[in-house]
Amino acid sequence: MRSFTVKFSLALAAGVIVAVVISPLAAAVVAALGLRFPFTRIFDRTVMVTVIIAMGAAARGMGVLERLERGFRRPVANIPRVTRGFLLAIAAIAALVMTAATLGARAGMGSSEIWREIGKYVVVAAVIAVFEEGFFRAFLTSGMIDDYGRPTGIVLSSLIYALAHVVRSPARFFLTNLDLTAGMRTLAMSAERLGNPDIIPTLLGLFLIGLVLAEAFVLTGTVYLSIGLHAGFVVGAKMWPHLTGAGQQIPSWLGGWGSQPLVSGLAVWIVAVVMLAVVRWLAPTRT
Repeated sequence: MRSFTVKFSLALAAGVIVAVVISPLAAAVVAALGLRFPFTRIFDRTVMVTVIIAMGAAARGMGVLERLERGFRRPVANIPRVTRGFLLAIAAIAALVMTAATLGARAGMGSSEIWREIGKYVVVAAVIAVFEEGFFRAFLTSGMIDDYGRPTGIVLSSLIYALAHVVRSPARFFLTNLDLTAGMRTLAMSAERLGNPDIIPTLLGLFLIGLVLAEAFVLTGTVYLSIGLHAGFVVGAKMWPHLTGAGQQIPSWLGGWGSQPLVSGLAVWIVAVVMLAVVRWLAPTRT
């Protein structure tokens, strides 16, 4: 019996089911307060909260605190790993930006504006990286490895990481009255998206990046190298349109074929494969 996987799946299902029920109520409260948000955003946030609560209720059985403590141990000593990971990811994105520049793309803003945007995105990227690496690597990857062993655990957790970033309803609508079916309809539309071949390039790119992040976590035994890599990827992805949005159109193999620019392109897939080898050089030992 794969105990972690079973408990994780049950907690995830419970959180989603509760979100389906209460998200229309949350939307009705939002509308009553005079606020205007698309229901899909309300649904996504509700799922996030209910899944976290469900995971918290099952925390002891899944060893959540123990896994997070191991993953985040020795933060000061691991600052160099955060830095190395961040610089490696930024260097990879810079190489892609330079490739785009040789093909005629150019930045759509001045250098001072670019640095302001980078500063803003670094903070956002750091927060995203800490939370996502805590969940997907310290918690999920370690649990999957306990159940299935290292290779399968890394692959499965990376696939879940990729799916979590693409399984969202493409529909954008607003609720002005209570509609108890809205949550179920949104969930169905999100699931239906998995059958759309257009998501395959994005899914593949996210999966390969997930492999890089999971390998960095497993090799070091902590999340710090993967946090640095993740933050660098986020900054690069957010800066990509600003740095390449002017000039000639970027070819799809570089800019991407899917809904998420850059990550859905062949160039990033190649970079991710190369980085799998580079990460081993950056993290030869666990500490």
